[in-house]
Formats: sequence, structure tokens, C-alpha cells
Amino acid sequence: EEPQRLDALRDRLYSGLKKIEGVELNGPRLDDAVRLPGNLNCSFMPFEGQSLMLSMPELCVSSGSACTSSEPLPSHVLAAVGLSSDEARSSLRFGVGRSNTEREIDAAVELVAAAAAKLRKMI
Repeated sequence: EEPQRLDALRDRLYSGLKKIEGVELNGPRLDDAVRLPGNLNCSFMPFEGQSLMLSMPELCVSSGSACTSSEPLPSHVLAAVGLSSDEARSSLRFGVGRSNTEREIDAAVELVAAAAAKLRKMI
């Protein structure tokens, strides 16, 4: 049951995020069996993921892959699936876990949307 619940929360998160201009899903389709439950990676062009992440300190996200999150380089995994360097740098990785709720997912979408709107005014 837990993988299905995490999939539903991840899908809810993406459903909200894709309403933000410039958001693209990275990796396989959400309904693809190879996609991990509770894992979501999206590009937020034209922003750098790091800038977007720093604009919403109350939300725990990563701008790199799990294995290289301490390095400022674009994810080698995203490059391997065909993203350009700019697309990879504009990406954020979201993890949804056992303690997350629909309310928290909706709040995360609002935080990302507000941060993107704030950054959009600056460019």
C-alpha cells in the first residue's frame, strides 16, 4: 500500500508543479514501472535549480542527484537521459516519504510557485 500512496502523492505534486510555466518532468513518465515511488525530478526553465531552492528555504529539495548533491555540477544522470546542461541545472529533485501528507504536498506546490513567480520578476 505504501508505494501506491507515495505514487499518488508524487503525482499530486507534479500535477500542481506542471501548472508553473516552464516546468518539465525529467525521467520516465509517472506511470512507468521503472520510476521510483515518491521520487520526482523536474526542470524549471529558465531558472537555475539552486536559485529556486534558495528562494524557498522552508522546503527540503535538492538541485543535484542523490549521489552528488554536495557538488555544484549538473546531474550526470540527467545528462544521461538527454537533458542539456542548462536543463539539468534548472532541475530540482523532490522526495516524498512516509510521513508526508496531501496538505504538505499542496503547501510545497504553493512554495515553489511563489518562489518561481518571485524569480520571474527578477529576470
